[in-house]
Amino acid sequence: MTKFLSLYLLFLIPFYAVSQSDTLKNDTLNIQEQNTILVQEKVLDSIPVVLRSDTVFFLKSYNSNRLQVRVSMVNARLETLVNNFDEKRDTILSELNGDIITVSFDENLLFVVGDKDASYENSTISNLASNRISALYKSLYNYKYNLSSEEWFKRIGYTILTFVGLILIILIINIVFRHLNKRLSKYDRKLLKRRNNIIKYLIPKNTKNIFVFISSSSRIILLIVVLFTYLPLMFSFIPATQGWVHLFYSYIETPVLYIANGFINFLPDLFFIIIIFYVTRYFVRVSHDIFDDIEAENIKFANFPKDWASPTKKILGVIIYAFGLVMMFPHLPGSDSPAFKGVSLFLGVLFSLGSTSAVSNVVAGIVITYMRPFQIGDRVEVMGIVGDVIDKTMLVTRLKTAKNEEVTIPNSNVISNHLVNFTANAKGDGLILHTFVTLGYDVELDRVNKLLIKAAKLTHLVQKSPKPFVLQTSLDESYVTYELNIYTKQASKMAAIYSELNKNLLQVFNDANVEILSPKYVASRDGNMSTVPSQKGVDLRNPIDKAIDHITGKNQKNVVEVKAAKEKEKGEGEGKG
Repeated sequence: MTKFLSLYLLFLIPFYAVSQSDTLKNDTLNIQEQNTILVQEKVLDSIPVVLRSDTVFFLKSYNSNRLQVRVSMVNARLETLVNNFDEKRDTILSELNGDIITVSFDENLLFVVGDKDASYENSTISNLASNRISALYKSLYNYKYNLSSEEWFKRIGYTILTFVGLILIILIINIVFRHLNKRLSKYDRKLLKRRNNIIKYLIPKNTKNIFVFISSSSRIILLIVVLFTYLPLMFSFIPATQGWVHLFYSYIETPVLYIANGFINFLPDLFFIIIIFYVTRYFVRVSHDIFDDIEAENIKFANFPKDWASPTKKILGVIIYAFGLVMMFPHLPGSDSPAFKGVSLFLGVLFSLGSTSAVSNVVAGIVITYMRPFQIGDRVEVMGIVGDVIDKTMLVTRLKTAKNEEVTIPNSNVISNHLVNFTANAKGDGLILHTFVTLGYDVELDRVNKLLIKAAKLTHLVQKSPKPFVLQTSLDESYVTYELNIYTKQASKMAAIYSELNKNLLQVFNDANVEILSPKYVASRDGNMSTVPSQKGVDLRNPIDKAIDHITGKNQKNVVEVKAAKEKEKGEGEGKG
């Protein structure tokens, strides 16, 4: 039994050893395969960051999928950077945020440098970020300036071609609009000739070639749009000119965005201003309609003359608009800014200092309007000027004199001087016109009164009732002064009435052989001739001889003899007849 057991063990031991060795080999192979897999998982991938076919730097990672996504994002950002970067004025910035450094341009992220990136490159995070920024600057410079001759020729050719294309586009636009303007000009002329065409009522009055104007404006707008969209393409081929358009657009972009944002923020206040404006305008229109009816006497108020309607309408309109402006002021953009307040204060002071005389004239015009010292058409005298009132405004009053002269007088001068209105009472009993006549003491008083009244009655436009009257105003040394007073309702024809009255006075007194000693007349009554024309003969002598004869007394003739000679000639003439 013992032998049998020993033989059995000897038989099993080799088989057990073989099986154990196979297991060991399998375990070793498994361990080696696992180690190979681990080694394969820890392989460090490296992908280049490219800027227009130029490698800037490499990004590394054990995760190839994430690395590819990261590299594509950085490449896209650098592509945007190339189109907007100007090395003369732009800077690429780096900022430490915790364990990473962010690299950005114009507040736009370009790439990130972290601790793992530094560990992969066996460097510090700051040195790695600095090196990558330097490499990026170098690539940007090489892209713009280190070009081959072939590349330069291509870019210059593209620029020339785009420039020629721009010229052709502009020429085509000008030719098209030139032919269009000719057709529209003909259509304008036809449109104005048509009677039953509603379009002519929609265009502004006194407007010629309105459609041509619209077409020309559209052409200019189209050319501006073409230039703004085409210039970036034309300047994009030459590296040195790529930043010009961007710089130009940046200059325009800043004020345009500022205005656009300001306008958007201003929209709520704009609605308030529009509502206030239309409400104010409505009240002004209603007030104008009311005062127009008062002026047309469709509406009558006691103690409110119709000539007050027009100035009151203007004054009330100014007050309503001023009230509306006060309500709009807080809603104006920048009304709270110190600059706006300073400019408003400056303009107010400037207006106050520069408009002193204007304000005084306006105040005087308002006083004249409501005092009513004269009306349009009245004959007045202001500052020694006599004329008819042809215009009356808030600032000035205009007179038209008898010599057809137009005189403009500021209202402040009108209110501060004496004003004589000849028309105010002429519609009642009439205006009294008067003139002075001086006669000698030898003429009887009753005869003088009759002659003066006779001359007055011969004058046209003189009222028969009340009757003319005579006043003896003074007794002077050598003559008596008489004042003839007449009534007339035609104050605007004073000059013609005075002229005809003086002519009748001369005629009446000459017919009565009465001398008029006006203003003074000195004569020795020792036989010299009278001043009455009917008692004077025609003297054809030399003036020097006349003067000598007058001094020596040779020209003194007897008045009676002269009168007798006149009567004799008159009788002979009647006998011949």
